[in-house]
Amino acid sequence: MITVVGTGTGAPVPADVLTGAALVVGGRRHLDTVRLPGGAERIVLGPLAPALETIAEYVGKELPVVVLASGDPGFFGIVRVLAERFGTRLLDVRPGVSSVATAFARIGLPWDDAVVVSAHGRDLRTAVNVCRAHPKVAVLTGPGAGPAEIGAALGDGRVLVVASALGDPEHERVERVTPAEAAARDWGTAVSVVLCLDETRTPGGLRTVAGMPVQPDRWALDESDFAHRDSMITKFEVRALALARLGPRLGDLVWDVGAGSGSVAVECARLGAAVVAVEKSPDGVERIRANARAHGVDVRVVHGSAPDALAELDDPDAVFVGGGGRELPAVVGACARRARRTVVVALAALDRVPAARQALTGAGFTCDGVLLQSSRLAPLPGDVTRLAAANPVFLLWGVRTPASSEGVAQ
Repeated sequence: MITVVGTGTGAPVPADVLTGAALVVGGRRHLDTVRLPGGAERIVLGPLAPALETIAEYVGKELPVVVLASGDPGFFGIVRVLAERFGTRLLDVRPGVSSVATAFARIGLPWDDAVVVSAHGRDLRTAVNVCRAHPKVAVLTGPGAGPAEIGAALGDGRVLVVASALGDPEHERVERVTPAEAAARDWGTAVSVVLCLDETRTPGGLRTVAGMPVQPDRWALDESDFAHRDSMITKFEVRALALARLGPRLGDLVWDVGAGSGSVAVECARLGAAVVAVEKSPDGVERIRANARAHGVDVRVVHGSAPDALAELDDPDAVFVGGGGRELPAVVGACARRARRTVVVALAALDRVPAARQALTGAGFTCDGVLLQSSRLAPLPGDVTRLAAANPVFLLWGVRTPASSEGVAQ
């Protein structure tokens, strides 16, 4: 009863599909390329709700409906909406080539290792954070979420490939630009997809699972997996619980404040989040960058002292505070006012726990915490083993309550 045809990336609409159609629905540029059968009603897609109501009327009368969609309508397309409204048994889906596949084909790259994210009618920050975290991303654009907005949010370190009017022999354009160049232009309404590439981290080798790289097989890595100075690193027992409370995931932005060696930052990046590490010492900055390179992840490192260094950063989803000294209450308070979900604080000094807790609760967070005391197995002469106690560490975490989220940018 409803035939959904993917078009617009070069494949013509089969003539037999339109034969006998009583209603043809589609974007204006798709409708203008086909000849409608006599007597057929034509609806130019704008808001979906009125179009769905008209489709429902024709379906109720058992009259054939054709929907013209872009590329593969089952890939971030109208098939989802139609299936939810009318059921899958009424749909005859004839996919075309998706704009993502077409764009990658135009530049001669495979895309089974690309992460695809839609910014059409969605929060742009998720797409931007995915672009920050992964070396090969395709962004499906929309009003207010096009190449200019993506470029302005990204900053340096990426190449953008802007694909417009794909499949149109006269107007198709595929352009490579820097984020700054993208931000400076008016791209109009013909953009099909934006590819975001980090050409310094090109994925290689055979793939088994498409899309986002397979999640790491372990986390809370040993301290020996990171370069660090004089054991100044968050121990893996503490890191394990910190990661559990931070919950880094694809599309998130995480701050690691007072990052030191960057072990928490690197682990959050390995789990798919975009990460900013803030560190005041020059040698620490270089150490974080080296650790990120060694683990094949992208961590943006900001050289400066919190809280001042936080002012120009985008609002994070989660924050780990691993340093701060006497400025700790101010640092935790600044992070708590900006974090969308949670702040985790690691402290060795008992005296600073009340102030850190007050900074979290004062920002409207619910606060909890533990004292972590662990002993590791250590060898003794004679092929025996003892327990070697590690320094105790307080771990506090604050979780934003719904009422306290009203002041955070959404």
